[in-house]
Amino acid sequence: MTNRTRKALLLALSVTAAAATLTAAVTPVAHSRPAGRAAPPLAWHACEPGAGVPVPAAGQECAELRVPLDYGDPGGRTVGVAVTRLRTDRPDARRGTLFVIPGGPGSSGVQRLAQKGEALRAATEGAYDLVSLDPRGVGSSVRANCRIPEADRHLVTLRSWPAPDGSIAAAAERSRRTAELCARNGGPVLRSFTTGNEVRDLDRLRGALGERRVSIWGSSYGSYVGAVYAQRHPDRVGRLVLDSTGDPDPGRVAYGWLANMAPGAAERFPDFAAWAADPAREAQGLRLARRPGDVQPLFLSLARELDRHPKTSDVPSTPLTGNLLRQALQSALYSDTGFAPLARLVKAARDPKGRPVLPPELAGPLPDADASMTVAAICNDVRWPGPASGYAGRVAADRARYPLTAGMPANITPCAFWTHAEEPRPTRITDEGPSNVLMIQSLRDPSTPLAGALKMRKALGERARMVTVEQGGHGMYLGNGNACGDRVVSDFLVTGVRPARDIHCPN
Repeated sequence: MTNRTRKALLLALSVTAAAATLTAAVTPVAHSRPAGRAAPPLAWHACEPGAGVPVPAAGQECAELRVPLDYGDPGGRTVGVAVTRLRTDRPDARRGTLFVIPGGPGSSGVQRLAQKGEALRAATEGAYDLVSLDPRGVGSSVRANCRIPEADRHLVTLRSWPAPDGSIAAAAERSRRTAELCARNGGPVLRSFTTGNEVRDLDRLRGALGERRVSIWGSSYGSYVGAVYAQRHPDRVGRLVLDSTGDPDPGRVAYGWLANMAPGAAERFPDFAAWAADPAREAQGLRLARRPGDVQPLFLSLARELDRHPKTSDVPSTPLTGNLLRQALQSALYSDTGFAPLARLVKAARDPKGRPVLPPELAGPLPDADASMTVAAICNDVRWPGPASGYAGRVAADRARYPLTAGMPANITPCAFWTHAEEPRPTRITDEGPSNVLMIQSLRDPSTPLAGALKMRKALGERARMVTVEQGGHGMYLGNGNACGDRVVSDFLVTGVRPARDIHCPN
C-alpha cells in the first residue's frame, strides 16, 4: 500500500461526530410483529456428536426453540430452531448472555459455538453465557427443499459463474429453473428464510432465556443480522460487535454484497501473490513465480487453459475447470491458511502428470436443503434486478475490470426470477440508538471489502467505533491472528469501554 493510499484510507476512517450527523435520513423503524405465544422453557441437554455439531465443545448444550412459522399469524403453525449454549465457567464473573450470530447466509451457529466457544469464553474472561442458533434452513433447524437437480447444486453453479466466453445464457436458464423449483416446492417454510425472521427468532430466544438484554457478536452476514436486531430493538442490546461487515444499503442488501466481491478479490489477491512469490515457498515446493507481479498473469492464464481443457481431478466426475479454479481462489482468499492449498492446486493443474485434489467444498454437490437455503436467504430479503435489466452488459464490464472474478459477482442469479408474496422492506440502519457498537474490519477483505464496511460505519454514526486491521482476510475477531484487534474487541465485551475514536491495528 502506498503512503498516498494509506493517508486516504486513514482519512476515510476518521469518521468524526460532525460527519456522523450527515448520515442517511433517519426513518423510524417499526418493531417486529407480536411473537405470539411465549416460548416454553428450553429443555437443555448435552450436544451429541453428529451432522449438526461434529465435535461439540466441552460442556456445550443444545435445545430446540419453537417459533411461529409466520409471525403475522402468531397463533398458527410453529417450527423448530436448533439453539445451543456454552455457559460461563466463572459464574462470579458473569454479566449476561452473548449471542454469537454466524455468517453465510447458511452458516451454523451450533457449529460456530463448537469451533469458537472455548476461545471466546477465555477471551471474555467468563463474562457471558455464550448462545447461538442454527438459522431456519440450517443444520438441525427446520429445513426446506426446492428439489434442485444435482448438477445445479455445485458451489460453482450456485455462484452463477459465466461461461468461459462470458456468455450468461446457461446461467440465466439455470437461474430461472432454480427459481421455479423453489416457488413450486419450497412452500411457506422456504419463504420464511429471511433476515427479519432470524431477528425475530433471536428475540424469541432472548425471551426464552429470561434475558432483558443481550450482547451480540455477529460475523459477516451475521453482522448485518446483529445490526438489524439492534436497529429494531435498541433497548435489548448491551454490547454489539460487528465483524467483517457489508454495505447495509436497504435497496440492495445481498445483491450489493455479491457485487462487492469483485473489488474485494482484487484488493486481497496481492497478499496471495506476495506469499506465492516469496523465496520461502521454494523449499515447500509451492513457489509459483519469482515476482509477485507475475502470479496474477500465471493464474489467469491457467484458468483460461482449464476453460479450454478441463483437467481430471481426484474426483473423476468433477474435473478441474477454469471456473472451479476461480471459485477455489475465492474460498482461499478468506484466510492466509488457504494459500498453501491453493498453491498446491495451481501446481498440480500446471503439471502435465499432476492430478489436482479439489477442496472439499468443490468436490461435489451441496445437499438439496443446503442449496435451497442458500438461494432463498439471499433472494427473499429484497427484490433483485429482473432478467431483462442488462445483466449481460454488467457481466462484460465486470469481467474487464476484475478478471479474477470473471463477471460472477455481476451475473444473473435465481433472485432475478424470484417471486415475492409481498414487497420486501429491509431495515434501514441509522445513527439512532445507543452508542454501543464496535466494528472490526480487515483492510483487504475478499467478501465484505472495506468500502462497504465504511458505509455501515457512516450509517451508524456516533453509535459506533471502528477498528481496522492491517491485513487481509474475512472474519477478524478470534479468526486471523491479530492480537491488537482481538484485544480491543475483548476489552469492549468485558468492560464496555470502546476506543475514543476509530483506530487502526498494525499487523
